[in-house]
Amino acid sequence: MGYDLTDLRLFVAIAEERNLTRGAARACLAPSSASHRLRRLEESLNTTLFEREARGVALTRAGEALLRNAREVLASIEQMHANLSPFATGIRGHVSLWANTHATHSFLPDDLAGFLKQHPQVSVSLEERTSAEIVLAVAGGEIEVGVLADSGNTAGVELTPYRQDLLVLIVPTGHPLATRARVGFAEVLDHAFVMLHAGSAIHTFTMNAAAALGRHLDVRIQVRSFEAVCRMVGAGVGIGLVPRSAVTLAGLGEPPVLVAMDESWAQRDLQICVRKGAVLSGFAAALVAHLRRSGNALS
Repeated sequence: MGYDLTDLRLFVAIAEERNLTRGAARACLAPSSASHRLRRLEESLNTTLFEREARGVALTRAGEALLRNAREVLASIEQMHANLSPFATGIRGHVSLWANTHATHSFLPDDLAGFLKQHPQVSVSLEERTSAEIVLAVAGGEIEVGVLADSGNTAGVELTPYRQDLLVLIVPTGHPLATRARVGFAEVLDHAFVMLHAGSAIHTFTMNAAAALGRHLDVRIQVRSFEAVCRMVGAGVGIGLVPRSAVTLAGLGEPPVLVAMDESWAQRDLQICVRKGAVLSGFAAALVAHLRRSGNALS
């Protein structure tokens, strides 16, 4: 490559400032040096990245494409530094934890906060994955600890109860389903849904449940949190499927109505997953013990 990270940072700065001089200042470079680096970058990529204008610069189509990729590269570099920083600051332990959407957005934030307060020498990385992915990763030794709901396959792992919960349907006040005590999943598929973002574990689960019935969901909007699902449903945008524990009524303009799901899979008890017969590292064992105590305290 005929360019480096400094060139990419400079390019992003110029693109965001829409001005070479201001972008150079932001990158702590002289305008002449910035101009030289930009010219070298364009030559290396064999394309024009900016259209020069009277009061600044504007991205070409190639420049827009590079801006998206450059931001991803720089974000990855920052994440790499974040992953390595615990070792530089003297933290003596690290635990990788995978959990499904339900656990990640409901119980784990508070439980992990308590664990980290008790163990200041430990860092934890939490990744949201589907229950099936978690079982495979734990069984294969990729991670030591997972939190999941029923995955249908528990080969090679041991499961311990963590928390009990239910998936419930939430609907706006006045919705035709709001007067129902219980509904089957097939009964709600003609209505527009508010969903968590594609790739979230609960999104994958719900889509697969619809596909098993030979149907497709009418997804009106996808959001990033259960709170946002509740707010959108309360505002009348559509209906949603969320864990009972994640329904936050306080602070919502128009709280949604909860309707029980008449489905066996609605019982979404969470479980701690470890490899069968494995001897956990000290900090992983401490985390598992903490999660078990947290679950037992509220059972």
